[in-house]
This record gives sequence, structure tokens and C-alpha cells, in this order.
Amino acid sequence: MPSPTKANLGPSAGPANRRALIAAAREVFSESGFQAPLSAVARRAGVGQGSLYRHFPDRISLAVAVFDDNIAELEAILDRDDSTLSDLFDLITTQAIGSPALIDMLVSNRDDHRAEHLSTRLSAVVDAILERDKAASRIDQAVETDDVVLAITMLTIALSKSPPAEREATATRGRAIFRAAFAYQRASRP
Repeated sequence: MPSPTKANLGPSAGPANRRALIAAAREVFSESGFQAPLSAVARRAGVGQGSLYRHFPDRISLAVAVFDDNIAELEAILDRDDSTLSDLFDLITTQAIGSPALIDMLVSNRDDHRAEHLSTRLSAVVDAILERDKAASRIDQAVETDDVVLAITMLTIALSKSPPAEREATATRGRAIFRAAFAYQRASRP
């Protein structure tokens, strides 16, 4: 008995297919690595390979789209007035635990023009929250955006290289180091 065919909704299905492909790529790359067959992504998304290639002509384009979604989550944290750099770092750490293959891809292809905007967007989020934390005296005035981005980069790379069973412990140590390094230090009393 043949399997029922999915109704072709034409161009109106484009946005939903794109979202499904990004979600599927996040899962497939997390489970099987960045070199997982793109056919597995299309299958998980419930679309044909033609749809995948219409939206994402290559593997890097798909990975960049996943990171765009991750950055959008980070940008959303700015909407909360009480969000801190520590909250941002926790969210980035959670994302990194689930995306080790994508982090490796991004590091390996950091000069690819399709990924350049990601670091600009990340820096803007870090800068906005850092200024908020400085104004609230939660963090030392000497801490710069580049310092925080470097710490984020170091931890995400460490997470991507950690065996899956060790990622949570690595993340916990990274969070502790981050909080100790960037915590606001009150002036010592004489």
C-alpha cells in the first residue's frame, strides 16, 4: 500500500518549510554531526530535498540560519529589563551544549561572508547587556564587550570539543569561571 502523499501547498508553504528545516537541522546536526546527510534534515523536516535546497543551497547556509535563530533568542533577552550578562551567558551555554557540530562549523568558516553578521549581532547584544550591568554596578567598568565575547567563544569551543557526557560539567565550570571573572568587585575596605 503506497504511503499517502503530502499535499503540495506551493509557495505558501515556504516559511513553514524553512522553519521546519532549521529545527530539523539543529536536531540532526546535534545528533549526527555537521557532516550528517542533508537528506536526513529534509526527511526530519517532512519536506523534499528540493525544498531544502531552495531555502539553503549548501550546508553552511543552513548552519548560518540555525545560528541566526540562536542570535534572535539572545536578542529577545534584551526585552527583559532585568536580564543580566549572566543570563545571557547561561542562554548561550545552553545553546552551545546542543550545537557542538554547528560551533565547529562556524569556527572553521568564520571568514565566510554568510556568517560575518553573526558576530556583529552577538557583539551588539553583549554590548547592550554589558552597559546595563555596568549602570547597575553588577560588573566592573573595565570589562569590555570584546572580553565577554572572547569568554563566550572560549567556552563554546570547549563545549564543542567535550564528549557529550562531559558537556554539562564543562558548562557548569565555565559558568563559574565567567561569574568569577566578570563579577562586580566592591572596593576593599581599609
